Amino acid sequence: GDFRDWTRADWIRGVDRMMLTPIDMIRLTVDGMMERGFGRVVNIVSRSVKIAQPELGLSNAARSGLVGFVAGLARQTVARNVTINNILPGIIASDGQRQHVEELARTTGRPFADIWAERASQNPAGRYGEADEVGAYVAFLCSARAGFVTAQNLMIDGGQYPGTY
Repeated sequence: GDFRDWTRADWIRGVDRMMLTPIDMIRLTVDGMMERGFGRVVNIVSRSVKIAQPELGLSNAARSGLVGFVAGLARQTVARNVTINNILPGIIASDGQRQHVEELARTTGRPFADIWAERASQNPAGRYGEADEVGAYVAFLCSARAGFVTAQNLMIDGGQYPGTY
């Protein structure tokens, strides 16, 4: 939507949900992980922190705040074998994605199937990502083998991000 329509309450609710809640979860768990000498935190954020979408300004801002927080904290915990990373999914076949396309269909009058197929065709992979692909990525990041991966913002978007880094 248009940022002019967002109230202070909208901003507070968005920042609370997309930034402060994950930070609070980290705050409540990270010390125990560090004491044990092992821990993994993986935040599922959004590719919109790298490719800001105008209609998602509130989300862009709150999630970018989380990414900034993680960048600093992860460098303080990695020596104790606690890694903190963010994954940045693109189009994933999820309930949220379906709701978004349903809303587009409703507001544009175009058929859901047409919009869904068009969005998939715009991705270099020619499809939506699947939840199990995201899960496998997260599982690796949570494994002992990912101990040298920390403070990263990792895309999972079928090659849609146009940048080199």
